[in-house]
Amino acid sequence: MPELGPIDWERRLSPAAQRLKASDIREILKVTEQPHVISFAGGLPAPELFPIDALEAASSRIFARDGGTSVQYSTTEGDPALRTWVAERSAVTPDHVQIVTGSQQGLDLVCRALVAPGRAVAVEDPTYLGFLQVTQFNGVRAVAVETDDEGLLPDALDRALSTGEIDAIYVMPNFQNPTGRTTSLERREAILDLALAHGVPVIEDDPYGELRFRGEALPSLHDLAIARTGDPDRSPVLRLSTFSKILAPGLRVAWVVGAKPIIWRLTLAKQAADLHTSTLTQRLAVELLPIVPDQITKVTEAYGARALALEEALDDAFGSAVLRTRPDGGMFTWLELPGPVDTAALLPTAVEAGVAFVSGGAFHCEESAGRSTLRLSFSSSTPDQITEGVSRLAPVLWGALQPVG
Repeated sequence: MPELGPIDWERRLSPAAQRLKASDIREILKVTEQPHVISFAGGLPAPELFPIDALEAASSRIFARDGGTSVQYSTTEGDPALRTWVAERSAVTPDHVQIVTGSQQGLDLVCRALVAPGRAVAVEDPTYLGFLQVTQFNGVRAVAVETDDEGLLPDALDRALSTGEIDAIYVMPNFQNPTGRTTSLERREAILDLALAHGVPVIEDDPYGELRFRGEALPSLHDLAIARTGDPDRSPVLRLSTFSKILAPGLRVAWVVGAKPIIWRLTLAKQAADLHTSTLTQRLAVELLPIVPDQITKVTEAYGARALALEEALDDAFGSAVLRTRPDGGMFTWLELPGPVDTAALLPTAVEAGVAFVSGGAFHCEESAGRSTLRLSFSSSTPDQITEGVSRLAPVLWGALQPVG
């Protein structure tokens, strides 16, 4: 009998698994769990704003009314009442809606359905780290397209699409992660123009759109497309959103809205992925639909106060020495430091000082890009904690800036 030995797991990994890298943010969160650290790192909703009492009451009603069916298998498409609610808000029918287990699953399924391995998707530069992980796992190339404070630059996007290598455009138009920027109405129209001209679908990721604490709301790309075409099935836009930032991320209830032919394919893909999103959490979401407007008000008021606290603290600490965004909603602010500063190298010093952030390099397609940038999340700290956190962060950044100041 041959001698038995341990399996060489690295050699057994598929190419897709070998491409995966650990999330910089998840690794940082392990460090920032220390109670003395004020964390601007993770994009975490504030747990004290979760509607715990409403969730508890809804859970009791569901079990009393539905019994075992509330934890039974369900349809892949999603809870009918939930799909109807999403459809009515999106000016479509329930057949244009697929419920997914968090936006991250939606992004994965959409990427698999639209972009073949070896092909490419155009993304904002910088872009959401989670979508870069999706492209990496699926063997898809993410092509960085230049941006400014108004969003994607149309000429740069046109050049990327003209190569014929791009199968989809990924954009986060509202309070973008990581920059906090909002794509202007003019740029939204331009993105739609180019998508229609080149026949390329748009993946509109909008987890933060309801979290506007100042300024006027802008129409989604999906809404603009329907206004132009008059038919949801002729729209090139797939729009994703979620309850994670409004109710609670642990529910893992999100949705994709798009033309029926692609939604049907997403349903088939989801059957292969996890059969269906949790029956119980979908019913919890349905029970909580009446409180969604008040919950949005509660969250946006809190985040608005925290964003203002961060702006004021950064103004006091840096004045005009550091470029930064001033978001009108969402959860993030973006800093750009002058000179050749490597923010990743500063992180250990910052953690020693009791504060944490995410280096901007994590949000770029090229590892060498964005080294002098960093993302700060203001959502999960109180205004007083934010003020104290910036007072700890300022000496660390000034120490790196002094040689170039």
